[in-house]
Amino acid sequence: MRTVLCFLLLAAFAGVAIADVNVTGKWTGNFKIAGDGDGQDSTAVFLLKQNGSEVTGSVGPNEGDQHQITKGKIEGDKISLECADGGVVIKLDLVLAEDRITGDVNAAGEGRTLKGKIDVKREK
Repeated sequence: MRTVLCFLLLAAFAGVAIADVNVTGKWTGNFKIAGDGDGQDSTAVFLLKQNGSEVTGSVGPNEGDQHQITKGKIEGDKISLECADGGVVIKLDLVLAEDRITGDVNAAGEGRTLKGKIDVKREK
């Protein structure tokens, strides 16, 4: 009986810990292209939905130009997303810290590569 009670308490605490991290919502900020000499900036908009450790939704420069997330997961404060823009695969390796997501973007395909940095904040 004691083992069952301990298990139930641990399961309840694990559920609370998972519920504390939820990236569902609209995130806006900027995307900075790395290595192109002029450090070109662009806007960034994430429209995310989290279900457990799975993250779905879309990302893009604005709400009208979005790319569907084909693979998305969150583990602790680490978020990995993948989407495509035509023949270009875009991978985002991100970190969640309170109401801010930051990290690296790598895109490759159609004979070109692109690297950059993302910094978005949750819209209230």
